[in-house]
Amino acid sequence: MTTPPTAVEVAFALLREGRMGDAENLMTRELQAVTDKHGHGSPEWASAQCDLGNVLLNADQLDRAIECYRRAVSATPRDHESRKEQLTCRLNLGLALRMAGRFDEAETELRLGVQERLAFYGREHAGYAFGLEPLADLLRQRGDVAGARQVVEEAVANLWRNGHERVASALALRAAIVHAGGTGEPLFVGLDQLPDQVVEEIGRVVIQMLDHDDPATRPLLTSLVAALEERLGIDHQATLNALSALANLGRDLGDQVGRVDAIERVLASYDRQGRQEEALMAALGLAVAQGEVGDAQAALGTYASSYARAERIGRPELRSQVLRNWGLALKEAGQVDLAEQRLTEAVNQARRGADHEMVGRACIALGLFLQHEARLSEARTVLEEGLAVMDPVHPDAIIGRSHLGAVLDGRTCGCGDMAGTIADAFRGFVITRLPADLLDRLDVAIVDGDFKIDVALRREPTESELERLNDVFQTAHAEFRRRISEPRYAG
Repeated sequence: MTTPPTAVEVAFALLREGRMGDAENLMTRELQAVTDKHGHGSPEWASAQCDLGNVLLNADQLDRAIECYRRAVSATPRDHESRKEQLTCRLNLGLALRMAGRFDEAETELRLGVQERLAFYGREHAGYAFGLEPLADLLRQRGDVAGARQVVEEAVANLWRNGHERVASALALRAAIVHAGGTGEPLFVGLDQLPDQVVEEIGRVVIQMLDHDDPATRPLLTSLVAALEERLGIDHQATLNALSALANLGRDLGDQVGRVDAIERVLASYDRQGRQEEALMAALGLAVAQGEVGDAQAALGTYASSYARAERIGRPELRSQVLRNWGLALKEAGQVDLAEQRLTEAVNQARRGADHEMVGRACIALGLFLQHEARLSEARTVLEEGLAVMDPVHPDAIIGRSHLGAVLDGRTCGCGDMAGTIADAFRGFVITRLPADLLDRLDVAIVDGDFKIDVALRREPTESELERLNDVFQTAHAEFRRRISEPRYAG
């Protein structure tokens, strides 16, 4: 018999779908139900607070998550199991404080958590090491490399003795700390003694912790690639993931030559393995990188070969994606007639498939092209078609809606009121999540890169409605900052 999913499992499924408000609502109702049944301050209440905090944390609402965790750790444990849960909640509190940049508070909570874990588990138990690892990472972030090294070495030794799989994340953190120390020591040691899956996890964790604004992270990642190639092989997926991360880091740090080289190595591997769709995506990435490095001719040649790849695969959505990007590159290169051909065919191919988002993106790309060519009537038709099938907060949809405003105003270049378009989307998001009779007026504007809100209520809200109002606005801020803070050109 299949066990039904828990409320928090459903909430995280909603988060994966981008339905942050629905996930929050579900967990808020669950917390109320648990409170009604078990009482405020009970271990069950603390567990529900921690679950709500986890959902809020993953919805980018750090301050609210922190308060949930604080409430959770304030409850008095009833037994061994609820004491374990309290230790987990304190760890989550420390991690959330660190994410919020509140390092002093985070260190206080993490050190307290280490002491409590030592008393609860003992020094040899892996549960003690679970508290050491985040403390070491915080000390690394704060620049205390010596302190971080001491703590992480204890964590690694503990987890290694216990044969615990979490040794992977501890070894990844150790590599970052040794790298930060600049001692010249090998960063990745003992990989030949570990199972493949643990080595793969080391790679994943290193990639996750990279600072894409810091050039010093490149040698760490380069060392990881070399270590994975030696231990797992050049065609192993973990090695390819690290190379892809190296390409992304090259883009962010302005190392376009290194970026092109990394993508070419990934592409060659996918071709060796006969992985056609992955090879196509790598080829599209290579074309973008070649264009950004200034080699337009090479980029156009790569788009042409990418289209041949898409034709061999046979899926219209993939043909559309290649044609759209190819058309945009041709326009950038001044080949306007060819660009229109490719963009038009991208729309036609997308219509043959089942991916509505691909239809929308192709239509918006063609609509912007037609607008810039002063063909406003045609631009309006195709933009409206694209917007009708897209998620209204998709970045391309925001771009398309704003350009449609310019088209309706009779302008052939530039977009419409982008800030106003985003503010309208924010306003619609809020209104649909509140009681219909509560708001009299909701004005939203973007001032200095942030939302400025002016609210007038029709009536006095209840306490629960007022709390709901505040929560919805915080959710909207998180949703829109995450999804549309940097609207991009449809390409």
